[in-house]
Amino acid sequence: MTRAAGVVPALAALAACTAGGAVCAALNTPLPWMTGSLVTMAALKFAGANVAAPRGGRQVGQVLIATALGLYFTPAVAREVLGRWELLIAAAAFATLLAYLGAWMISRFSDTDRTTALFASVPGGATEMMHLGERFGAKPDRIAVAQSLRILMVVILVPAVMTWSGAHGAEDYVAVTMPFDAGGLGLLLACVAVGGLALWFVGSPNPFMLGPLAIAIGLTASGVQWSSVPTPLVNAAQVLLGCNLGSRFEREFVRGAPRFVLVVAASIVAAIAVSALFAAALAWWGGLPVATMVLATAPGGIAEMCITAKVLQLGVPIVTAAHVARVIILVTTTGPLFRLLRALRGRSRPG
Repeated sequence: MTRAAGVVPALAALAACTAGGAVCAALNTPLPWMTGSLVTMAALKFAGANVAAPRGGRQVGQVLIATALGLYFTPAVAREVLGRWELLIAAAAFATLLAYLGAWMISRFSDTDRTTALFASVPGGATEMMHLGERFGAKPDRIAVAQSLRILMVVILVPAVMTWSGAHGAEDYVAVTMPFDAGGLGLLLACVAVGGLALWFVGSPNPFMLGPLAIAIGLTASGVQWSSVPTPLVNAAQVLLGCNLGSRFEREFVRGAPRFVLVVAASIVAAIAVSALFAAALAWWGGLPVATMVLATAPGGIAEMCITAKVLQLGVPIVTAAHVARVIILVTTTGPLFRLLRALRGRSRPG
């Protein structure tokens, strides 16, 4: 009875999210399978429906998407991406500055302490920032709300603006083209899954995205070509991700701290706008399309932004590399940098 009680809400959620994605696909909306499932799930949660994201769904979705993204990194593309390392570092450093801008807005215009505001603003992975912030005395519930809202707004707003601006179809890179082979795909997925499990075992951030991505890139860059990833599998992965993201939204979010939610939303819009301006500067510096760099610097999640680049055909390898670099740098430097700044602030006080 207990097991059935858990399975039924998950099946209901998957059915509803798949239908939502199909409707958006029929309407030709941007990133239809992810946004359709996300909005559907969020609406059901706000309505109080008995639905729940399937356990392990996000991890499965990440593995599938990471595998599809890894097929873009042919030897030539991998060399070109590595040759643009300065752009990747600049984008990651900018994300740190953007986080402090968002933190200032949140702490200035809502009843939120600076520590919570900072970890609520860092685009380095929602779970990682929640756990890291808790170590420094931040409020994990508010961090979770802000991080979930950030991903939701970026996933909905950025693809829509990119599509309606006419940026679709400027892809200079293409994935390795090979026929689908069931046995080859099974072997490929087994290898990348091992990569995810290995990083999960050692406690790495975002293990089921970074681990499979590293394995898939390594195999493709080495000339190993076992199978393509069918489009229906990529669409299913988007549904799983959207379902998981939408499941985080509860009516208590707005009821508990409406001013906080409004200020966070405003800070996210500001972050998107500032990121776009910085992206234009990076594009000019690196001789890349502005649309590619907008996705590379957008303050969204790694899986969400990279699949956006794939669907819109906008510089998938550059966008993927930029977000991987950002996650690694932010997760490893946010804590030490915060500790240093707090120590410096304490020394500057009289006393």
